[in-house]
Amino acid sequence: MEKKNVSTAKWNSRRSPVYSTTGMVACTQPLAASIGVRVLNEGGTAADAAVAMAAAMNVVEPCSTGLGGDAFALYYEASSQQVHCMMGNGAAPEGLTFDHLDSVGIGIKEGQQPMDL
Repeated sequence: MEKKNVSTAKWNSRRSPVYSTTGMVACTQPLAASIGVRVLNEGGTAADAAVAMAAAMNVVEPCSTGLGGDAFALYYEASSQQVHCMMGNGAAPEGLTFDHLDSVGIGIKEGQQPMDL
């Protein structure tokens, strides 16, 4: 696979390219975005800003997100010049069964919902 220079790559998109030398954030809610910018301005990483914005979105736009919801991210690692993908799509581990929960003392009683714990 041929590596392309990000600054000269042709992107098939109707969106205008946006460049920054100091960092940027993006989300659907201006208050959450301002929190992300503040995190960056105070020395936080892009991951710190993303977590802060996601937390803020639970308050300012709860219909679009939720605690324990899915999380997807593309992350550029400068040292390796590679883009990595995090797919937090909410899949539960295969071994997380009701029997296992019972064995570690986190039993769910009949009629009880997991969120009731």
